[in-house]
Amino acid sequence: MTEDEAGRAARQWREAAPGAVLLDGFHALKHALRFGADVRLALTSDRSAALALAEELSDDLTGRLGAILVEMPGQVLRELVPRIHPTGVVALAVRREVGSNLEALNRAPRQSPIIVLDNPRNLGNIGAVIRLAAGFGATGVITTGDIDPWHPNVVRASAGLHFATAVERLDLPELPAGPLYVLDPEGKDIRSTVIPDDALLAFGSERHGISLEMRERATELIAVPMRPHVSSFNLATTVAMALYHWLPAPGTGRTEFSPSGGTSQR
Repeated sequence: MTEDEAGRAARQWREAAPGAVLLDGFHALKHALRFGADVRLALTSDRSAALALAEELSDDLTGRLGAILVEMPGQVLRELVPRIHPTGVVALAVRREVGSNLEALNRAPRQSPIIVLDNPRNLGNIGAVIRLAAGFGATGVITTGDIDPWHPNVVRASAGLHFATAVERLDLPELPAGPLYVLDPEGKDIRSTVIPDDALLAFGSERHGISLEMRERATELIAVPMRPHVSSFNLATTVAMALYHWLPAPGTGRTEFSPSGGTSQR
């Protein structure tokens, strides 16, 4: 890349960055492309290495990545992003419109639960929950409170899987219709509960738990079993247990899932 080409790409990045979704790293870009994101600009400090990684881990995308990845000097790239991901890849995508998210969340009948995070505070936990929701095929993730679930650190933690499910911030009165199952230590053991496909599964923060307003709206309070004297599980761990409990059994005619070791980055 010539100096002029690098300068032009840098200008395009700065113009596109405000309001765009930052995809930090190869895997975030890979997932965004797989699930239909409108990727406006993709940069790398080592195009050959990025395409080799694509060939190894996601050969279904090698051609598309080859068409959009622009190589630029690492020094210039470091001026555009806070830090360069170890894969040397960064991209900008268009955020999903609120309307399309709300349409997905309110579509009836739902075939999978919606996860509701009640005033979450940890950006990494929110991203981990979105990643779980995508993996389990949940309809979407709703957050209440003042944190934007599309914050760059949340998108980083989700590995770009915001585009695989509906993600939106809503006030409590705006929650979609459906039975509300609230995770609470005083609730009924989840193992004796059947979670319907159209359920909303609500989780409080690790520090403050569920809000009184959410608790009062609950169709049912449920709890995951836990050893006495252990304070709490990590938020994402609790969400994973609840979704696994809901997960349709093979051969039911509902959404099918393939076994996985849980660590694959393909």
